[in-house]
Amino acid sequence: MDKNRKRVIALGFFDGVHLGHQALLRRAAEQAEQLGMAPAVVTFDRSPREFVTGLPVPLLTTAEARRQAVEELFPGMEVIVIPFDRTIMTMPWEDFVDLLAGPYQAGWLVAGHDFRFGHKNQGSALLLQRRAADLGMGCDIIPAVTLGGVTISSTHIRAQLERGDAEGAARFLGRPFMISGPVRHGKRIGTVHLGMPTVNLIPDPRQLVPAFGVYAARAEVGGRVYPAVTNVGVRPTVDTDGDVTIESHLLDTAPELYGAACRVAFLTMLRPERRFNSLEALREQILQDAARARDYFKRSEGGKL
Repeated sequence: MDKNRKRVIALGFFDGVHLGHQALLRRAAEQAEQLGMAPAVVTFDRSPREFVTGLPVPLLTTAEARRQAVEELFPGMEVIVIPFDRTIMTMPWEDFVDLLAGPYQAGWLVAGHDFRFGHKNQGSALLLQRRAADLGMGCDIIPAVTLGGVTISSTHIRAQLERGDAEGAARFLGRPFMISGPVRHGKRIGTVHLGMPTVNLIPDPRQLVPAFGVYAARAEVGGRVYPAVTNVGVRPTVDTDGDVTIESHLLDTAPELYGAACRVAFLTMLRPERRFNSLEALREQILQDAARARDYFKRSEGGKL
């Protein structure tokens, strides 16, 4: 970026980069084009609530996943991730706006109607707009975005996923819910006993996972996208350590994938997770799950796996 070029900066945490966030980002992109400025997003590397309370806050998207989502949805938009630390936490709201206008070269700001910022959340959307005007900047405040009479929010989407409603979450996100990570070695049950390539992910500790169960999914790995049946949970039949894993049995053949970057998109829940009395019973159930997943893809995607 030209160091002298001003930015139109969208402000928020953007967990999930859902349809409401996208309305805000779209306004920032439009204003940047109209004003000849550079479109940008300023967000934080962690949840402010987690830093303040010391309690983990499961997120729809990690910082890297948020960056990737913004860059895919709005190519050319710069993503600036500020470490949320004690300095930021205790910064007066006026100083935060000055920081944007100074080092971050904001020429215009865009924020949601409920945006709060600064020490003890004393800054509001209205105060942001007033301070921006004092500093010679424009500021757009985006009203709530609703779907079916429900305000789109990260909190609502988390609740949908916690009850296994992947399809409902996708409607509010504007795309399927996804989890990313490297492919890890697992117990190779899918590969050895089922003849299905299997990829295992261990999610980031801050990553929210959907309700434990089995899902029809798509796994993007090694540069290709595979239809899959994905188990989320602790694999009670074969594991005893209690770690949460995301295990995807690919419905197409695949090369050796261990170590590759993987992203799993959850499409619909097939059943809750359960414990089986034997590996043979588990094997039979996974085959049934795979058949249901294949039927789902054929029904929902025009006969295409």
